[in-house]
Amino acid sequence: MKTNKKLILLTLGLLSAIGPFSIDMYLPAFDTIAQDFDTNIEKVQLSLTSFFVGIAIGQMIYGPLLDRYGRKKPLIIGLCIYVITSILCVLTRNVESLIILRFAQALGSCAGMVASRAMVQDYYQGKEAARVFSLLMLVIAISPILAPSAGAFLLDHFDWHYIFIALFSIGALILILTIFVLPESYAGNKNFSLAPKAIITQYFQVFVNRTFIFYCLIASTASAGLYAYLAGSSFVLQELFGLSKKEYGLAFAFVASALILSTQLNRFFLKRWSMQQICIIANYCQVAVGLTMLICLWTDNITLPSILALTFGYLMCQGFIFPNASAMAMAPFKVSAGSASALLGFLQMGLGALSSGLVSLLHNNTPQPMLSAMGICAVLSLLLHFVKRNLKEHKKEALQ
Repeated sequence: MKTNKKLILLTLGLLSAIGPFSIDMYLPAFDTIAQDFDTNIEKVQLSLTSFFVGIAIGQMIYGPLLDRYGRKKPLIIGLCIYVITSILCVLTRNVESLIILRFAQALGSCAGMVASRAMVQDYYQGKEAARVFSLLMLVIAISPILAPSAGAFLLDHFDWHYIFIALFSIGALILILTIFVLPESYAGNKNFSLAPKAIITQYFQVFVNRTFIFYCLIASTASAGLYAYLAGSSFVLQELFGLSKKEYGLAFAFVASALILSTQLNRFFLKRWSMQQICIIANYCQVAVGLTMLICLWTDNITLPSILALTFGYLMCQGFIFPNASAMAMAPFKVSAGSASALLGFLQMGLGALSSGLVSLLHNNTPQPMLSAMGICAVLSLLLHFVKRNLKEHKKEALQ
């Protein structure tokens, strides 16, 4: 039984990580893909933005399906889409097709992200849910360590097409585990209507829940800074600081290890402090790191060691913010956990697509777009805490 539980948690972790792994594995190949398609790196970066957009939209589609038909059926369909589009990415011959196929690939991968969050909500509550989210974050955190290094290895020995062959293999493995290992956690609600009006009403009911929307935006805004880093890191570290693909993979792994450290510390801190306390302290720390980035940028003191150290600190804060804010956002929902998970993912990836798109749009051959986006996202995330607190105080005053 213990082994089964571990396998279930591992499968949930892999489902959560399929999107991040699909993002991180091909980052070292941006310049290679640009050369192969005779285009510029900014256009290749749009394939990352289209992936974020696909995940954002796709999660809104899967949310109602997970509540109507249960968790596994829509999940299996999504994984099949992912496996098929991964092979089509291997066969593409121009950057425009890659941008479209990455959008479609994201539509498949996001099923795992939505379903895994909903399943955690099916099985766990309160701090226990936050601890499981931390475990899932651990698996997600491993992907930025393994993925760029694996991508760099494949580029050294083969070409970029093999990255998508590897993603196909990973998707097929997760599909098999989902079918044969993962139990159905929610049979579905046959009375749940899939009519557009009913779906919009369901999402609206989730959206207007004050606890959900504030903690969802706190988590999503902080995450947007991470996606800005993902969009800009390949250019900044390889082109500006001259790292090779292998060195970039190692640097990326070092920075991503901050997520592993913080997610494990989070499980320990939850025994002593509340989710809200941990979240707001981490937000303060992330703002401090973000402002330091901007100061270094304005004073022209950005070096490779400083950018790696600051990004390490930034991601470490993220490892505390996201699992706690996600657990608090999902806490009010049980029956409609699929819709709540989808809306959480939509806002997270939507803001991620916006920040990564701005990094590409404002590309000026300096670290400025990436670092500015990271700093601004941290500040906005913290400001949401103050807005929530002020609204709560005004509500108390009105009742007196």
